[in-house]
Amino acid sequence: MSVNGNSNAWLNAEDPESITAPLISGQRSTPNSTSQVALVGANVCPIESLDYEILENEFFKQDWRSRGKMQVFQYIFMKWFICFLIGLIVGLIGFCNNLAVENIAGIKFVITSNMMLKRRFLLAFIVFFFSNLALTLFASMITSFVAPVAAGSGIPEVKAYLNGVDAPGIFSIRTLFVKIVGSVSAVSSSLLIGKAGPMVHTGACVASLLGQGGSKKYGLTWKWLRYFKNDRDRRDLVTCGSAAGIAASFRSPVGGVLFAFEEMASWWRSALLWRAFFTTAVIAIVLRALIDVCLSGKCGLFGTGGLIMFDVYSASVSYHIVDVPPVLLLGFVGGILGSLYNSLLTKVLRIYNLINERGVIYKILIACTISMFTSCLLFGLPWLASCRPCPADAAEACPTIGRSGNFKKFQCPPGYYNDLASLIFNTNDDAIRNLFSKNTDSEFHFSSIIIFFVTCFFLSIFSYGVVAPAGLFVPVIVTGASYGRFVGMLVGSHSNLNHGLYAVLGAASLLGGTMRMTVSLCVIILELTNNLLLLPLIMVVLLVSKTTADAFNGNIYDLIMKAKGLPYLEAHAEPYMRQLTVADVVTGPLQLFYGIEKVGNIVHVLRTTGHNGFPVIDEPPLSESPVLFGIVLRAHLIELLKKKAFVSTPVPTSTDSFKRFSSEDFAKRGSGNGDKIEDIKLTEEEMEMFIDLHPFTNASPYTVVETMSLAKALILFREVGLRHLLVIPKISTRSPVVGILTRHDFMPEHILSLNPMLVKSRWKRLRFRLAPPSKLF
Repeated sequence: MSVNGNSNAWLNAEDPESITAPLISGQRSTPNSTSQVALVGANVCPIESLDYEILENEFFKQDWRSRGKMQVFQYIFMKWFICFLIGLIVGLIGFCNNLAVENIAGIKFVITSNMMLKRRFLLAFIVFFFSNLALTLFASMITSFVAPVAAGSGIPEVKAYLNGVDAPGIFSIRTLFVKIVGSVSAVSSSLLIGKAGPMVHTGACVASLLGQGGSKKYGLTWKWLRYFKNDRDRRDLVTCGSAAGIAASFRSPVGGVLFAFEEMASWWRSALLWRAFFTTAVIAIVLRALIDVCLSGKCGLFGTGGLIMFDVYSASVSYHIVDVPPVLLLGFVGGILGSLYNSLLTKVLRIYNLINERGVIYKILIACTISMFTSCLLFGLPWLASCRPCPADAAEACPTIGRSGNFKKFQCPPGYYNDLASLIFNTNDDAIRNLFSKNTDSEFHFSSIIIFFVTCFFLSIFSYGVVAPAGLFVPVIVTGASYGRFVGMLVGSHSNLNHGLYAVLGAASLLGGTMRMTVSLCVIILELTNNLLLLPLIMVVLLVSKTTADAFNGNIYDLIMKAKGLPYLEAHAEPYMRQLTVADVVTGPLQLFYGIEKVGNIVHVLRTTGHNGFPVIDEPPLSESPVLFGIVLRAHLIELLKKKAFVSTPVPTSTDSFKRFSSEDFAKRGSGNGDKIEDIKLTEEEMEMFIDLHPFTNASPYTVVETMSLAKALILFREVGLRHLLVIPKISTRSPVVGILTRHDFMPEHILSLNPMLVKSRWKRLRFRLAPPSKLF
């Protein structure tokens, strides 16, 4: 039996499946079966499993029977009301993030541009260099010292949570604060990172905090919000929060819902779809209202910027069958580039982790080094591009001075512009807008686009691993857009499609190649470009790029989850699991309790093990023969010990014992906030007393017979969202229960360690899948 219901995430260093080995290299040689750990954010943390099953014990049934129609209505109303609050708060956060980034980065570029107009190039570089360094240093310091969990995009952690993996602090107030402030600072520092991933984590944090009624640790609690006392309700709210994050990032409400459905959620149903859609609809209204205010010029440098990519390509599109082959080629190459991107990124993250293990100073040093290198590239590379004369029919002022636009002056004389500076010496959002823009086929040179593509490709890989909130969506869109524009230049007059449209399709191809989503990405891009006519081309590109990339490796978030050691359960069972039964993977020793148990025995087991669930059995005289009564949770046992619900003799108690407790006592606490057995103080006399576990035991747990195939058990475990799955004997024996299956028991590492003969056959299949990229790359 797995002790914590978690995954054993370690692999041997010589394991051929090194691509799935966790970043926690220091832990590989000594796996700790009593406290599973994973890399969450930037720190190694203990992880546990969540239980999405409703525990139907007598106390739960009594609590529900006592509820009137008004309380049931209030419960349903609060679900919708909290979804409204999630949409409102996340919409405001998303708007403020964009407002802050556009103004901070905009002021930096305006000051630098003004100095360059006066030909004070060295001073301009110094200001640009140290402002970026200061912003990066601030972001990395607050992340390292306040909430290391906030590092990275947060999407892998949220996705793992929705699959049933819990880690302390991922949705805390501190994480939310650092995610917002750190993301603004890091994105403003010109690092090639995005804010969409951090917004997904931010939305999940907001949803989780509202779902648990606030934070007790910081005294921010609201009793009227405490209606959701189990993991299942909070899981649904976090799903809505993740959809809200994408909706707020791209002003893409439908795309946000589909993203949560396709990429994030492991469980989905129609009622949840409605609430997620309602949440993102609220965000769309909030953002529309706030942007209308900014269009009047009341938001500083924000107005034509931020959520900037919306409506970037609203021209009528006409294409013919002759345009399809270049589009297919674009998708095919995009899939190869996407798989290469994923492979390189996972390798870079491993290298960063080896350095990060040496301490916080090294984490900050990496971030500052990347910032300095980025500043030198962004300021130095435009000098390699030649100045180009301003087009006579330019739709905007040329050259652009002191603001965003397609025609950055940089070092050029009057009447000329630097096309590379227009892309690279700019915010990521403005660069995307310039690449996507229509009627600009002659404004960028081949060499400038190639330099920009190579720079973005590698800078985004090296920037993602810094200890700061950082997303991948926007960097991949920028890189893909430059690749697509380059393909458009190569095709030239042989195609009816302009270069801006090729940039949109290039962004779609690289997104499909890295993230392996189809429906959600298609809708997000359509909502960004505001042009439904692009639908057939985008669908083709996404299908081709995803199919191509799937031949080489997995999507980027799954690879990061595996590298971090997060025990994610896939929706499908591996073929070798059908050769095994559940009895082949259940390990012992099994700890169990009797229906009426001695207090001292309970305390001893809780103090000497880390188990979170215990079978409860009845024996004569309570039953004719040994029978499985159910399963009781560790948290409930601690609550019983804390309230000292003891009896002096081993006899069943009446329902009067319910009066000692309220539903609040057994409600799921916030992550990492549960009571510990070490905090319970009992006298010798109390240790000799008894507890009747029957009213607090889940008497209808999911059970499987010991001969069931492991593949079937995995599907049941994942689809229902279990933490514990009891294994019972096929033939009646002295013990009514064989063991407990937990998440750990379904992990390939655990299964293959118990059955070494399966490793060889499995490696042959993996080698067939993984050989092509090793040869290509």
